[in-house]
Amino acid sequence: MYELPSLPYAPDALAPHISEKTISFHYGKHHQGYVDKLNAAIGDGDLKGKSLEDIILAAKERSDAGLFNNAAQIWNHNFFWNSMSPEATSPSGALASAIDDAFGGVEGFNEKFTAVATGHFGSGWAWLVARKDGLEIKSTSDADLPLAHGERALLCCDVWEHAYYLDYQNARPAFVGVFLKELINWDFAAENMAK
Repeated sequence: MYELPSLPYAPDALAPHISEKTISFHYGKHHQGYVDKLNAAIGDGDLKGKSLEDIILAAKERSDAGLFNNAAQIWNHNFFWNSMSPEATSPSGALASAIDDAFGGVEGFNEKFTAVATGHFGSGWAWLVARKDGLEIKSTSDADLPLAHGERALLCCDVWEHAYYLDYQNARPAFVGVFLKELINWDFAAENMAK
C-alpha cells in the first residue's frame, strides 16, 4: 500500500507565500486523494509493491489513463513539495554553470520559466529538465511528467489552479513570481542534476 509521504517542512513553513490553508487542501486533500485512488486501482494486482516510477511507466505502456494519472500526480506533487523551501536558495556550481549556458543566468531562467508557466493553457506543470544537450524549461498538461518521456526533472511548479487559488485567486503570474523569488529550492535541483 502506497502512503502519502511527509512534507519536507511544516504545513505553515511556506507562509505567507503559500498559506497553511492551501497546504492543508492541496497536500492533505488533493495529494492524499491521488494516493487513495492509486491504492484502490492497484489492489492486489501485479503492480502492488512497485515503485511509483515503475507504476507510471507500466500505466503508460498499458494506456491505462486512470492508473497513470493517479500515480503521476503523486510523483509530481512529491516533486513539487521538494522543489520549494522555506529558505530561498541560489544555484551554484555545475547547476549555476548549466543555467548560465542555457538561459544566460538566473534572470534569463526566471523570464523563460515565467513565460512557460504562465503561458500554459489549463492545468499542468512547469519543469526544469536536464537533457544530454543541457537544460530546458517545458510544460506538461494534466498529470504528464518528464519521466514519461525519458527526461530527468530537476524541479517543477504546479500550475493547476488548486495550487494557488486560495492565496492568489486567478493570478497565476503572481504565484509563479513568488515561487521563483521566494520559494524555489535550487539545492533540490542540484541534487537531481547530480544523479
